[in-house]
Amino acid sequence: MTDKHVDTPTHPDADWWRQAVVYQVYPRTFADADGDGLGDIKGVTSRLDHLQGLGVDAVWLSPFYPSALADGGYDVDDYRDVDPRLGTLADVDEMIHEAHQRDIRVIVDIVPNHSSDRHAWFVEALAAEPGSPARERYVFRDGTGPDGAEPPTDWMSHFGGPAWTRVPDGQWYLHLFTREQPDFNWDNREVRDDFLRTLRFWSDRGVDGFRVDVAHALAKDLSDPLRNLGGRHPDALTELPMDGSHPYFDREEVHEIFREWREVLDEYDPPRSAVAEAWVANSRRVLYARPDELGQAFNFELVRAGWGAPQWHVVVDESLSAAQVAGASATWVLSNHDVVRHVSRYALPAGADLNAWLLSGGTDPEPDLERGLRRARAATAFMLALPGSAYLFQGEELGLPEVADLAPEDLQDPIWERTEHQEKGRDGCRVPIPWEKDGPSFGFGASDRPTLPQPAWFGDLSVQAQDGVEGSTLELYREALRLRRELRGDESLEWLHDGEPTTTLHLRRSSGWECVTNFSDAPVPLPAGEVLLASGPLGDGELPGETTVWLRR
Repeated sequence: MTDKHVDTPTHPDADWWRQAVVYQVYPRTFADADGDGLGDIKGVTSRLDHLQGLGVDAVWLSPFYPSALADGGYDVDDYRDVDPRLGTLADVDEMIHEAHQRDIRVIVDIVPNHSSDRHAWFVEALAAEPGSPARERYVFRDGTGPDGAEPPTDWMSHFGGPAWTRVPDGQWYLHLFTREQPDFNWDNREVRDDFLRTLRFWSDRGVDGFRVDVAHALAKDLSDPLRNLGGRHPDALTELPMDGSHPYFDREEVHEIFREWREVLDEYDPPRSAVAEAWVANSRRVLYARPDELGQAFNFELVRAGWGAPQWHVVVDESLSAAQVAGASATWVLSNHDVVRHVSRYALPAGADLNAWLLSGGTDPEPDLERGLRRARAATAFMLALPGSAYLFQGEELGLPEVADLAPEDLQDPIWERTEHQEKGRDGCRVPIPWEKDGPSFGFGASDRPTLPQPAWFGDLSVQAQDGVEGSTLELYREALRLRRELRGDESLEWLHDGEPTTTLHLRRSSGWECVTNFSDAPVPLPAGEVLLASGPLGDGELPGETTVWLRR
């Protein structure tokens, strides 16, 4: 295939990403064109009209590279090819072209912290001698204890268990995730250069941007002796030290890598965008979003925030302030492929243990899905009123809840086995989405055995069931995205409530329209003005509980 630039969006705009709505596609569960039960690239292309009708600015594709699927495709065999089960490079070229024809830009996932253990480099490393150049691309070390039989350090895998695996010659290799995902050595020049080639490879094919997986983990302190953590593993990544001194997360050196990436991304016209996945504190996360680095970083604060006006007010204020300091745009997320869908989160009592709920099959506590959907619709309308870019996850426009009752034998997430069945994992948000009311896999594909089983009630929430239905969640999303584009102003907002909010958030955007969200159960007076959008039915002069309205005076 050619290395030349093959396709460009219809209307190039260097700053398109600053207030974009980006729709995340998990290719293996979005649409299945060939009927084998697994979503594929042609399936994505076949459903681009849906995304155009929804009104999104870009589609972000989770990994579609060759993979053994030890971690849902985030174990990559070859960064410059396509999993043959999902299609070909020609299929990707066609998808990019068809997306651009619809004014939809394309973002692809890049996974730079680790490869698959089937990657040609790692296969070569296993066959090579300790200390060889092949092993220097990864992190190999001798063990500790008698005969080197203990891991080099006490570092733990994110998925449970030691972060080290021993190979037959006695050395150990580092994997912060599954043992099938060996970590690259980013001190190695060959590794750095190869990823620059990967950025150019996809940019030359017309890709408009990159989502950078686990961006905070690339740089590591690999000076000998390696440092033990002494049991001081943070319970959450936001508990990391604020000075960049952790041995393998959020180190200062990582920013050198991304400044080099920005030089490559800026070779293109318009420059390619990038967004970091960095589960770190707010003040640290914005460093990844500086203009000379990636430009954006995912803000997961709304995912973590409970339902309530005070905490959402703090999240918005702190996020916008941090983005302004960094010269970046804010980003907003309510659901993605790694978290319980927000309809279900909001259907549970405050403080509910989500993993315990999943382990119960979604029955303890019993979710109030009517309330969950009402809150989810209000939350989405509020999020879409904020300045910055919004990231949607496939199926959330249908109001899909988590599929919490997947049987153990159907689970694919490595977390389930790595934690010895103590954590159920993320499969419940990745179930193939329903397109039709009936038929095999509800229109996902021709097979009646999709890659993850769908519940019997999925058809009631399908695109077909909601299309054109006034008040449906799908139509709410369509109208909200249409209005958002029409009303777009600059990246500022003004709070209109007095003092610290307790139940209601009221903001005004620079173009003059307002958004009011009632987080309480009880109705509040509806401000005067023309109603542009409401997340649910309005009372006579009242804004019902758990409802958002957009107004123009």
